[in-house]
Formats: sequence, C-alpha cells, structure tokens
Amino acid sequence: MRRSSGAWIGVVILVAGFSCPGFAGQSLLDQGKEAFKAQRYGEVIELLGKYLQNQPDSVEARRYRVQALARLGYPEEALTEVNQGLKQRPNEISLLLLKGGLLGELSRRKEAIEVFSQVLRADPQNGEALKERGANLANEGKIGAAMRDLNRAVKLLPNDPWAFNHRGMAWLCQNKYQTALNDFSTAIKLRPDLPHAYFFRGNLYLHHMNRPDKALVDFKEGCRLGHPLCCQEVEKLAGNEPE
Repeated sequence: MRRSSGAWIGVVILVAGFSCPGFAGQSLLDQGKEAFKAQRYGEVIELLGKYLQNQPDSVEARRYRVQALARLGYPEEALTEVNQGLKQRPNEISLLLLKGGLLGELSRRKEAIEVFSQVLRADPQNGEALKERGANLANEGKIGAAMRDLNRAVKLLPNDPWAFNHRGMAWLCQNKYQTALNDFSTAIKLRPDLPHAYFFRGNLYLHHMNRPDKALVDFKEGCRLGHPLCCQEVEKLAGNEPE
C-alpha cells in the first residue's frame, strides 16, 4: 500500500508541474473573456494581445479585442485590429461585420456599405448586414435603397430594436411621422433601456407632432439612461415651462 500511495503522489506532482502551451494559451483566452464580461477592457486588450501572438488566426480572441478597443473609444485602433484578423481570415463574416460597424462609426460610410455588401454577397439573408447597410445608405441620402434593406432586416430580425430604430430614422427622412413613431415605439417596447430610441421619438414629438409634453417624458427617460443629448433637451424644455 505504501508503494502504491507513493507512486500516486508522484503522479500528482508530475501532473501539477506539467505545463502545456496550449492550456496556457486557452487560459489567456478565458481570462480575456471574463475580463470582457466584467468590462475591464484594458485588461482584455493586454491578455488577448498576448494570446494572439501565438494564435493569430483566433477569430474569437480577435473579436473580443476589437470590441474592447472600440468600447474604450479607440475606433481607429479597433479597425487596425480587425484588419489584422481579416488578413488571416479574409472571408470571416463576424470580422467583416465588425469592420463595417467601425467604418460607419468613423463616418466612412461608402466603405462601410461595401463591406456589408461583401457580407451579403456571401450570405444574402444576413439580417445584421442588411440592418447596418440600410442605416449607412440612409445617412448617405439613398433612402430608397435603405428602405429595401431595412424592410428585409425587420422581417429577418423581428426582435432587434436597432432594426426598427434605423427604419424609424429612414421614415423620418421621408416625413412619414406616424410610421416613424410606430417604429421608434416598437424599438422601445423591444428594449426599454435603449436611450437612442427615446431621443429620436422625443424629437419627433417635439418638432413634428407638437407634443412637447410627450417629448419631455421621452427625454427624461433617455437622460436617465445616460444619453447626454436627452439631458440637454430636458434642460431646454424645463427652461421653457411656465412658472
């Protein structure tokens, strides 16, 4: 029994002291993902940067690192990062979607439209690409093409508040106020904590429907949810209220 016990202890020591590079790398990836959940984005960038040195074709690590850079307010650096990933995986749809979103954020809308079009050539039913291409087309003044994309996006993504919010903006550009109101209201119903929809609906009430009372309610909610423009509108409306 003593010999057997000693042999078992030896095995435990060997296993405990064994270091496998693959396991170490996986640990970095897991730590990076946990840091992302905890919104420790600087830590995510550091951990996954180390991981990608040995695993440069890891789409998962690249996605998390790109999003961490974007959330820290570094869209240019995030774009560089996603391009590095696309060198390894040029047709990876998840990376292309991230790239299109970053280009749109940087107001490089024509490039964003082309990236989303690339996704749709590979996957014509990709609702995310339709939604974002539609938003960029609307911002470029191509309302007809935008509506075609956004109508398809809403059908493919009936529970996505951003699809309705984007389409509401496109309706607003066409002076179709009630239809725009319906879409903003649907976006809020789907996601009651979406401050952008309160801002747009509030502006619609204020400037096109002569309902400053309802506008104020929306702006107050959007302000509570952290939208700075909503807070500005609350101050303006409060200043105009009769004493």
